[in-house]
Amino acid sequence: MRAEDSRVRQSQLVSTFGVGSILPAGEQSYPVCGLDDWDERWCAPVEEPRLAKSLGVHHFRSPSTGQRRGDVPVVRFPAFQYCPGCRRLDNYWKFDSRRMQCPECVRELTPSRFVACCENGHLEEFPYYQWVHRMADGRESQEKVAEHRMTLLTRGASSSLADIVVHCSCGVPARDLDGAFNKNAIAMVKPCGGRRPRLPGSEHEACDKNLRALQRGSSNVWFGAVRSSISIPPWSSPNARYVTRFWEVFHDRDDNHIRVAAEGAAARDRTIDVEGVLEVVAQRRGVERARIPTEAELRAEEYLALRDGNDAGSSDAFQCIEVEVAPEVSGVVAQVSRVSRLREVRALHGFSRVTPMATDGTEPKLARLSAAPRDWLPAIEVYGEGVFVRVDEAWLAHWEGGAVAKQRGRMLEAAITLRAKESGAPAVEVPTSRFLAMHTLAHAVLKELSLNAGYPVGALRERVYAADGRAGFLIYTASSDAAGSPGGLAAPANEDRFADVLVAAASRAEWCSNDPVCAESGPSGSDGLNLAACHACLLLPETSCEDRNIYLDRVSLVGGLEGAEAGLLTGM
Repeated sequence: MRAEDSRVRQSQLVSTFGVGSILPAGEQSYPVCGLDDWDERWCAPVEEPRLAKSLGVHHFRSPSTGQRRGDVPVVRFPAFQYCPGCRRLDNYWKFDSRRMQCPECVRELTPSRFVACCENGHLEEFPYYQWVHRMADGRESQEKVAEHRMTLLTRGASSSLADIVVHCSCGVPARDLDGAFNKNAIAMVKPCGGRRPRLPGSEHEACDKNLRALQRGSSNVWFGAVRSSISIPPWSSPNARYVTRFWEVFHDRDDNHIRVAAEGAAARDRTIDVEGVLEVVAQRRGVERARIPTEAELRAEEYLALRDGNDAGSSDAFQCIEVEVAPEVSGVVAQVSRVSRLREVRALHGFSRVTPMATDGTEPKLARLSAAPRDWLPAIEVYGEGVFVRVDEAWLAHWEGGAVAKQRGRMLEAAITLRAKESGAPAVEVPTSRFLAMHTLAHAVLKELSLNAGYPVGALRERVYAADGRAGFLIYTASSDAAGSPGGLAAPANEDRFADVLVAAASRAEWCSNDPVCAESGPSGSDGLNLAACHACLLLPETSCEDRNIYLDRVSLVGGLEGAEAGLLTGM
């Protein structure tokens, strides 16, 4: 594999091309190997104690930045390749595997377009042999010949699977791939073998899930399970960064030794405070002894930090300053804060295939990133800025008791119940009306901020805080590329500018180019988990929404088209 064919950004090795994903490189493809094969010498430590504790690891490490000796390892997959000239279909080592060419046609080989996956994260070759040798009555052909030489032909009439035909030299009738992508098609010819190409040399696992045929480059071959956290005081301070740097030394030393070291550091760096260092050490020891925090608890801590603010100067990685709320939006908005600096850590802790949610409505069984347990996970740290908005609790409570909130909540509950009944799976948890409104408002404001501040929508992200006692959202940019730090997203938090943004977002939400269909249709979107929401009005790029673009409803914000029903922003 040539280096220029395989270059990816460091952040992509956590988000898009993480462990177990299939990395395209020129004409070939390579699954990214597990952490057992990563060279830790080239993976810089990334510290975020709260997030690490919640994921059950000691720390994080960033993927290699691309040194020749420290590249992230990959393996070749799929093994099935075919020649565009003679159309021979075989394992690549039966061709000229050094040049990856067909020795007869001198043409470069092309990897199989199709692979087989299961919901437990296993990945294997598309079973061409079993597919073509399976007879119409379900029995396997008993032809005994010295060699089975397969070819993959296309009829040329269309690009459908029915026009892709597998032949075998043994004489069994050729079979096209029509129906190969049906839910149980591959399960009828081959059970899951529990293969894990990302872990070379590992034993196969027992598996009770059915294999599904997928396109090699399709998005549902790999769904990364990424959890993120924003560094908040005291973990964002210079004292915390100093403790993190020397934690391997400090964690088992007494306070006198730490004080002496901190005094020397404070003499060289005025941002370091000796007592602050000792306080951070005590807090970090408390984190290590405490029980594992939940995602909800981490979010609650973030919400409190955003609500209370932090103006500790440019040396702190978290700066959040409350600004005045304009009178025209003060009834709805209780607080607007300019987050001029924030640090986010995003960690990959597993992945799934076929579907991001298990078919029984529960959380998927995440595939592991390594064969042997590790005390670290891959992660990246990015810096950015944002706007924090807290909705007035009294206004929100009044809306929650109104007709629109109750009606839209019942509609979504009925949609979830119907989906569960049709699939035979338990229903997923119904989101609260508060979350539905906060999530929808975050999408509307994010789109308007993109227009106002000049950021591409894909460069902005949301964090929604909608549990009991919390009602707000953070729109921020934390990107490793040039769009991450132009310095323009925090500016719209100023009094007049944010009022204009919110009023414009409310006005834009009142009408969609797909209305009245969008506003009046029933459940729509992924698994029918949206109400009034579509690509023309509310949906965002996958990188921007933390909830897969589901649980959105424009009517919750602006009310019905007739105007008789009040939404959250009605009368603002």
